[in-house]
Amino acid sequence: MAFPTNEALERLVEPVANTHGMDVEAIRTVKAGKKSQVVIALDSDTHPTLDELEAVSNELSQLFDDAEERGEVNFGAGYTLELTTPGVDLPLTAARHFRRNRGRKVKVGDQLWRLGPLNADETQVALVRATKKDEEIRISSVSELSGAVVEIEFNAPLAAETLLADRAFEDLEAAATAGKENK
Repeated sequence: MAFPTNEALERLVEPVANTHGMDVEAIRTVKAGKKSQVVIALDSDTHPTLDELEAVSNELSQLFDDAEERGEVNFGAGYTLELTTPGVDLPLTAARHFRRNRGRKVKVGDQLWRLGPLNADETQVALVRATKKDEEIRISSVSELSGAVVEIEFNAPLAAETLLADRAFEDLEAAATAGKENK
């Protein structure tokens, strides 16, 4: 049996992650001589703690060892399992990514926005930004923004921008519509 593909690993990992309320965000494998490496990025709405990642890691180690013993997978001479959370460089591609990063600054194309709330069915997201004199609100479909990336901020965000991002989606949508009508 060959070294498992990322898809095969995801099929093994996903049920365990789901029982812990987590999503599999990425799997990376490095096949090396004596020790291969399996790196799995997990996330959840509450962002996993080290203790929670350790519990999942223990379950996955046992699962992988049992699957290897049954001949379902082959990690070669051995493997190192590493569980992590996705970094800020993970492109936002799913509604859950936008929901989990609400209030953070994101780069959309060549513009910077702050993520506001999603609508009820999580198909649209409010993007906001504020200056000293004005506020800007943009409602976009999540699919349009696929690939947006979180920007690391070294300064505290503008209070007006934080207040905008904290507002309800319906309020921001109404404000965005009213703003278009006034122009």
